[in-house]
Amino acid sequence: MKEYLELVRSVLENGERKSSRTGVDTLSAFSAHYSVDLAKGFPLLTTKKMHWNSVLRELLWYLSGDDHIRNLREHTKIWDAWADDEGRLDTAYGYYWRHFPSATRDESGAWRVTEIDQIGNVLNALRTNPTSRRMVVTAWEPGNAWSSRLPPCHYTYVFHVQGGKLNCHLTQRSGDVALGIPFNLAAYATLTQMLAQEVGLGLGRFAHSIVDAHIYCASADGGMAEFDHVGGMLQQIEREPLALPKLYIADKPFEELTFEDFKLEGYTSHPPISFKVAV
Repeated sequence: MKEYLELVRSVLENGERKSSRTGVDTLSAFSAHYSVDLAKGFPLLTTKKMHWNSVLRELLWYLSGDDHIRNLREHTKIWDAWADDEGRLDTAYGYYWRHFPSATRDESGAWRVTEIDQIGNVLNALRTNPTSRRMVVTAWEPGNAWSSRLPPCHYTYVFHVQGGKLNCHLTQRSGDVALGIPFNLAAYATLTQMLAQEVGLGLGRFAHSIVDAHIYCASADGGMAEFDHVGGMLQQIEREPLALPKLYIADKPFEELTFEDFKLEGYTSHPPISFKVAV
């Protein structure tokens, strides 16, 4: 995953110190971009050990359309910090993927709100009109985004078919390079492979555009050192990437796939690097 390491180097070299919502400073770079060829192997980072099970559990939770973490927290606690006391999230990506509120006019001309299954629409387009340029999924609902404790970071993505292969482009308004971006890369690569297998397409490229790509750092006076990710990032870019693993998905309908239907083979990595998340 040299593409990821190049992103890290770019932010370290070009990022400017910037305050953040969390109260922890960042090295922030504007308009970062990278692209990987999914046909060359599954892009799970090898320069540090990744928690693959958490990546997959989170993705399947998104695809369930749930806005509550009761099922997710049985397997991983990665969303606990942002849920309310009852386990509900005011921003749940998957809820908008599967139940996006859409205002349409009825026959009388009055506006009515209906729910749109965006993943279902993409699947239908891939089957019936794969040259479509409308295979867009969004998690950005303006009213929710301005009131949410944590509005969507990876907020929209587009699928594109060319040469019998399925490509995916993800746009992210805010990207934590140490913790979030590796998760996002693996999750969307998995989703792309799931969809490609469902409709008989090969794997193309995953492209990722990040408006604010940032690495958390200690304050100028040395405070917040426990959240400093710079040292770990410098350590990671000195490591040589290892061979990428392969992801195998059971030959089952998309909507019937469960955790046990995914097998990651050949994953080896360098040791873990600990990064504390800034909430």
